[in-house]
Amino acid sequence: MSDAKTDHQSNPKTGTKKTDSGQVGDVIDLVKIYVKQETVGPLKGIGRKIGVGVAGSLLLGLGLFFLALGLLRLIQTKLPRLAEGTMSLLSYLIVIVFCAIVTLLALSRVKKIEKELN
Repeated sequence: MSDAKTDHQSNPKTGTKKTDSGQVGDVIDLVKIYVKQETVGPLKGIGRKIGVGVAGSLLLGLGLFFLALGLLRLIQTKLPRLAEGTMSLLSYLIVIVFCAIVTLLALSRVKKIEKELN
């Protein structure tokens, strides 16, 4: 053997070559870059979609609230018998049933879309 250093030295037991520590560092850097590319990038995209979904659900909830409030005021104005006395709770019950129906309709659509995606 010569005195000059070589990048690769043979391992007599396994027949494989030892790699230089610089090459190992390069491999580690490549793995880090790959992991960032394959995890952080898609997570940013998912974060945007979640943000849009949360904003949309808040706006739909606010819209349902105002729709229910409008329905309650309509019932109380156009049907004064339901707005006074012992029957006053019936108008609130009608609005609660309406909200429950809208919620169930929305959940059924979400489940239908999930089935289509799978």
